[in-house]
Amino acid sequence: MRSDWTDLPEQLRHQIEAGTGPITRVVPAPAGNHADIAAMVRTAKGRMFVKAARKSADRDGPEVMSLRREAAVNPHVTEFAPRLLWQAEAGGWLALGFEHVDGRPADFSPGSSDLEILAKTVHALQATPCPDVVRMRVERRWSSVAEDVSPMAGNALLHADLNEDNFLITSGGRAHLVDWAFVSRGAAWVELGLLIPWLLKAGHTPAGAADWIAQFPSWGDAEPADIDLFSEVFAEKWRISARSNTAEWVALHARLARRWADYRLGRKP
Repeated sequence: MRSDWTDLPEQLRHQIEAGTGPITRVVPAPAGNHADIAAMVRTAKGRMFVKAARKSADRDGPEVMSLRREAAVNPHVTEFAPRLLWQAEAGGWLALGFEHVDGRPADFSPGSSDLEILAKTVHALQATPCPDVVRMRVERRWSSVAEDVSPMAGNALLHADLNEDNFLITSGGRAHLVDWAFVSRGAAWVELGLLIPWLLKAGHTPAGAADWIAQFPSWGDAEPADIDLFSEVFAEKWRISARSNTAEWVALHARLARRWADYRLGRKP
């Protein structure tokens, strides 16, 4: 449940307006769940996108930590991401202001022309060195369900959440990757493994998703046993998550992860 703009401390709102100028309109974002507030704001300087999160009593908390990761990586990924314009921190909150992107969510369905744009972007992302500011290691996600997660380790830059809502396409066909909350370093092929459930959700069959993913060298170069391990622990982690989080999207993602694992490990045709 997101907070309302009026929940922001007055001191923080003053700091925000120092970066935006007077705000005339606030439109909450329709999707996303990695900040307490995410909204388009209209100002005398034009439109901006603002994300804000409140700290826990004695620490940053997961939402604030994700915003700090976004702020740290942003200067290194402006080829892909909207530019960070300012930061504000006061009253136990952190806020970030980004360039506003006037784009639509991508369409990952079979036959969509957006898949070509997605492929081009992923190729470019996988050729981008991982900056030192990215410290979160992707393999740690699965350390609770596998004794050895080292096959997923590496030093490639991973966005790690390439879903349709985070892949915005402008009318001119330019792609923007937003929401770098989970930016990590790891084996490059893990990015593609994380993408597969979103392809299934968009209507691909497991075999179709496998064929599409095969175009990326990092996937073809990976050890098949490493991909098998990832597929199984990925599905198991989401199965566990779905037991405690009853949101429908969590249950759906768990089912899609299991569908891929079953296909990958040969339990279903």
